[in-house]
Amino acid sequence: MPTVNLWTREELILTLNLYLKLPFGKMSSRNPEVKNLASIINRTKDSVALRLVNYASVDPYHIKRGVKGMQGGFRQVKPIWDEFVNNKEELIFESERILAAKENMTLENKFEELLFDTKDLKGEVKLRAVKTRVNQNVFRQIVLANYSYKCAITGIDVPELLFASHIIPWSENEQERLNPENGLCLSALYDKAFDKGLIGINEHYEVLLSNDLKKKSKQGFYSKHFGLLENEKILVPQRYLPNKVFLQQHLDTIFEKRNQ
Repeated sequence: MPTVNLWTREELILTLNLYLKLPFGKMSSRNPEVKNLASIINRTKDSVALRLVNYASVDPYHIKRGVKGMQGGFRQVKPIWDEFVNNKEELIFESERILAAKENMTLENKFEELLFDTKDLKGEVKLRAVKTRVNQNVFRQIVLANYSYKCAITGIDVPELLFASHIIPWSENEQERLNPENGLCLSALYDKAFDKGLIGINEHYEVLLSNDLKKKSKQGFYSKHFGLLENEKILVPQRYLPNKVFLQQHLDTIFEKRNQ
């Protein structure tokens, strides 16, 4: 009988890492990123593409669309998906650590630009700093992919100008820090305006302008950058819609401070 080359936990984690970063509809074996992962883990590009489809079959978004995978693949990826759902911070960091090792690099080398000011830190302090920076970087990749690398408000598609904005701030809810439903892809101006409560987004995904901002309505920048946005819908992301509970919390705790 031929030997069955079972997938390892590391291989499944790396495939989940790629699945989360890929824009919708990019799971084909022709995708260069799929080919690259196949090379890294010494699997065929078709087998990696199949595992990506397996992850789609356990993703609630795709389940609602009726996507079903083969039961054998489903059983392999479901525990990893559940682990991601229950402990995103640890699993995402582990996936990046494994990926760096497979690429014959350390995390410090791979993310030198992100971690340049952590070199003198030691022990747990350094680990927390490295984990935070690495995970924030992955969160950005996931959120930008979810919005097809376009600002949800303006449609700007220059990656260097885009931010993964947290709806509930990073510091306020550890469990939801890396939840794609807690992310908005916004260009720099609107990222800052959202963060400071100058703009909000309601449960219908419409842009709201704060009273503080409206006080500037006679100034030229207002009509150019904000006035036309009021009550306009944001671009709908591909997979993970902004969580309406999170949007309401932002309105209640951050946006409303600008409307008193």
